[in-house]
Amino acid sequence: MRITVLGASGGTGAKVVELAREAGHEVTAIVRTRNGRDTVADVMDPDSLGPHVAGADAVVSAIGSRSARRPTSVQTDSTAALVVAMKTRGVGRLVVVSNSGMVTDGDGPFSRHLVKPVLRRVLKHPWDDMARMEEVVRGSGLEWTILRPPQLTDGPRTDAFRTAVDTNVRGGTRVSRADLAALVLRCLADPGTAGHAISVAN
Repeated sequence: MRITVLGASGGTGAKVVELAREAGHEVTAIVRTRNGRDTVADVMDPDSLGPHVAGADAVVSAIGSRSARRPTSVQTDSTAALVVAMKTRGVGRLVVVSNSGMVTDGDGPFSRHLVKPVLRRVLKHPWDDMARMEEVVRGSGLEWTILRPPQLTDGPRTDAFRTAVDTNVRGGTRVSRADLAALVLRCLADPGTAGHAISVAN
């Protein structure tokens, strides 16, 4: 499979690139600043992205905000540009990484009424951006899958993660980036995940 990965220099994106290459996929890794191996592109510009998504079987966006302190639109704007680039180049399959924190479906009362209201105040800006990004994805007309992890860790790949479709994993508070990356590849191979938001947790 030919896969283009945006946000390839971040923790999750790098793991997606690593696992995809280990599995024998042909990967174009998109980064914002040159690091010697990967492809530099302006993720806010459909024309810049276009040549790098052309011919791909699927695109993964693991772009994240770098600050929780200020309003941001990096995920919304980059996803909007990506959708235009994909539709222009005739690429239909998209997997994006969001988060489960801004969603309460499936949560227990402790998380719903105590934990997440506090997190919502701390992470308001990136969560607002992710919520808008999800709206862009849902309205894109592409074959999309939204992945919603909780807190990400640098733990090992276990393949023992739990998932839930269109609701949160009950009691799920953490997942390793390696397991999240494994789920990305699993979703790319499973057309049944298209049109769904999938939560994941260890």
